[in-house]
Amino acid sequence: MKNERVFVSGGAGVIGCELTKRLIDLGAEVFVGDLKPRPKEFSSKVRYRQGDLNTISLTELSLFSPTMFIHLAATFERSTETYEFWEQNFWNNVRLSHHLMTLLKDMSSLKKVVFASSYLIYDPTLYTFDQPAAEATRLSEDMPIAPRNLTGMAKLAHEVELRFLDEFQSSKFTSVSARIFRGYGRNSRDVISRWVRSALRGETLTVFRPEGMFDYVYAADTAEGLIRIAKKSGLSGVINLGTGSSRRVSEVVDVIKANFPSVKIEYRDDVDINYEASCADIGLLSERVGWTPAYNLERAIPEIIEFEAVRVAAPVHASRSNILVSSASRKIPLVRSLMEAKHRIAKNAFLYAGDIDEQAHAQFVCDGFIRLPKTIEDNLEEFLELVEKHDIGLVIPTRDGELDFWARNREAFEGCGTTVLVSDLQAINTSVDKLAFAEFGDINKFPIIPAWESPVGSGPFVVKERYGAGSRSIGLNLPKGDARAHAAKLSHPIYQPFIEGREISVDAWLDRHHKVKGLVLRERNEVQNGESVVTTTFKNPSLESECVRVLEFLPLRGPVVLQLIIDKDGCPHIIELNARFGGASTASIAAGLDIWFWTLLELEGQDLESTLFKRSTVEIRQVRVPQDIVLYDPDI
Repeated sequence: MKNERVFVSGGAGVIGCELTKRLIDLGAEVFVGDLKPRPKEFSSKVRYRQGDLNTISLTELSLFSPTMFIHLAATFERSTETYEFWEQNFWNNVRLSHHLMTLLKDMSSLKKVVFASSYLIYDPTLYTFDQPAAEATRLSEDMPIAPRNLTGMAKLAHEVELRFLDEFQSSKFTSVSARIFRGYGRNSRDVISRWVRSALRGETLTVFRPEGMFDYVYAADTAEGLIRIAKKSGLSGVINLGTGSSRRVSEVVDVIKANFPSVKIEYRDDVDINYEASCADIGLLSERVGWTPAYNLERAIPEIIEFEAVRVAAPVHASRSNILVSSASRKIPLVRSLMEAKHRIAKNAFLYAGDIDEQAHAQFVCDGFIRLPKTIEDNLEEFLELVEKHDIGLVIPTRDGELDFWARNREAFEGCGTTVLVSDLQAINTSVDKLAFAEFGDINKFPIIPAWESPVGSGPFVVKERYGAGSRSIGLNLPKGDARAHAAKLSHPIYQPFIEGREISVDAWLDRHHKVKGLVLRERNEVQNGESVVTTTFKNPSLESECVRVLEFLPLRGPVVLQLIIDKDGCPHIIELNARFGGASTASIAAGLDIWFWTLLELEGQDLESTLFKRSTVEIRQVRVPQDIVLYDPDI
């Protein structure tokens, strides 16, 4: 490969990183294109282009004049693909492959094309069954074709395109479609890597269909095989790339158990999927290339464990660049303030609004929209796939009801390179449960308003829901009888003493060490539906110190809001704590509480000690009014 000029699409992926290193070691000149940021481990010799390769130009490729093209770039989902994958598959698989070959097919420098195809193009009736199979079906290159899903369809479509070009351009370049079997590797989202990460964290491994049989091919072997295929003169057409040996899912679990003797396994059968029993016939690979893969599970999995153990012991800064605001809904001011911070430090990051509602208005003021599933445990894998697919490096939850999900699963996201800006589960449990928050105040002698499940004293009372937004279905200044009647209408009512005074919000931001970086007090001058429509900042050093004392007692992180009342004697009474960005917290940003800039600095691994909280010397009054968003789009 010495002096070959190799263009690698998707070269920042699991296979691509293995491939690129080998190419550089062999003396090749390498040009990598990928949506992801440049991997830190890449040699300075690698020419890199980040971005959608659907936009790469003939000029860009001509300047490099590749002699070889290794096409890895593709979008994948699980065997059961989502409805949304329809467009993604076309753009990132069908269209991308066609676009790249349109640019390259007439380039005089090009001598060899190697396409990373897939065994998913084979007729699934050959290797999937209603019941566990005794032996795996050995799939050879001449077996019946019937793509299993959209991904398989896209792979087959490009195989046909390459075959078409071969009729006209075979004297100029040859092409090989390597049908890769079940891939796994280091820094991957495959099930083996996920199980290893779970085992390292002491989590239970969830296993479906342990009787299933797959030909697991390690990414290092796949990269080596693609290079050998590329180097082999006279080779064209299709060729299987697998180990030629099928292993049961239960065998994978056994290897992991051998390395983690105390790991817990949960076997589940509540899935409606067939049993797979597939294996590559690698006779052609052995005969024509003179090589077969060297790795088996017993050799590869310890390498994955070693790699993942380093990440668990010393987590590195997430290499992903994009940002997801979950439950974005109509939170236009929040998204706009985050967009402003993004342009200051992460201009290339893509800011997504995420919501379960496809009509969420926040999508019109950011870079893109992701329809999110419900934040329930059953959807964790889908969330992990979404952040992987959209290269999400930071998730910002914004709704009380979702904080528990993100806090419980924060480590799972961080294990695959995504930071979630959420407080520890202990702090979430204390803050969302108003009765628990009141008990927390009583135990630690904080000025938190007491709460009871039955009225204490003669009243008057405030009656509200124990969980969720406190302003919903609230009853204010009620005598005992009316309080009981109002409580009967609620799901989980609590009672609190009614205290007259000024309504105050306290916006604060805490770093990863749970220390307050800065806070701003603001009076809620006018409130509608529990949100401040007019709010004014003010200073009170003693109250600020008391709020810091309360906030730093809990393992909080990121933006938080305290709600309190200042009575006629000037005494504070804390009502509740919201461990998220507040509806009117943009007023505090205007006053110098640089919430999102600090968040992005911390995400970059920067030291915030030298970044000071510069509070405005003048006070800010914010009036929240509706504002039109006008879109000029020829496709409307």
